[in-house]
Amino acid sequence: MSIVRLINARLQYESTEVLKRINLSVRSGEFVFLVGPSGAGKSSVLKLIYMAERPASGQVVVGKYSSVHITPKEIPYLRRQLGVVFQDFKLLEDRSVYENVAFTLHVTGAKSKDIKKKVLRTLANVGLSHKRYMMTHELSGGEQQRVAIARALVNEPFILLADEPTGNLDPVTAAGIMDLLEKINERGTAVLMATHNYALVERVGKRVVRIEGGSTLG
Repeated sequence: MSIVRLINARLQYESTEVLKRINLSVRSGEFVFLVGPSGAGKSSVLKLIYMAERPASGQVVVGKYSSVHITPKEIPYLRRQLGVVFQDFKLLEDRSVYENVAFTLHVTGAKSKDIKKKVLRTLANVGLSHKRYMMTHELSGGEQQRVAIARALVNEPFILLADEPTGNLDPVTAAGIMDLLEKINERGTAVLMATHNYALVERVGKRVVRIEGGSTLG
């Protein structure tokens, strides 16, 4: 069953056409790479999915929500069902690892006892239980990305959107992050990863969708 569908989606910023014709589907539990050179529009596709942008034409369907019908009040509820990981981590530097991950749950009004249980479990899943009291600036780049992944996962999303999650990491650390994403996928969470690192894509061997000239191929 498709949990994300983009149907002839076109994106335009003022007079500039960024995406011409995007057709993409991701099934429940699937791992999909979104590839293309820098500037091809990979990040823009992810923005369409978490509805930071709306298509100029076509449609984006995520779970029960459609870009045609969704209201501004519904967008936060949509985003609670998605996990998003960025290349530059976007962590809160004045808070600990634990607090960064817990923040997502505080925003949604979760109960304190549930927050502690979920945060500790999620940090264990990304291999950071022993660093939960450290400040994020004390961590390595790979560890910071693991915190970002934990924060994206703590709400138990049905899909993780990863925007160049290994882009700022050395090859060994990047391989570790890829292994983690594969494990997350094996537990049942769908993963859509945008990347231009073709070596990683070939090593993992999952479905690949390419963006070229503003349109999807494959």
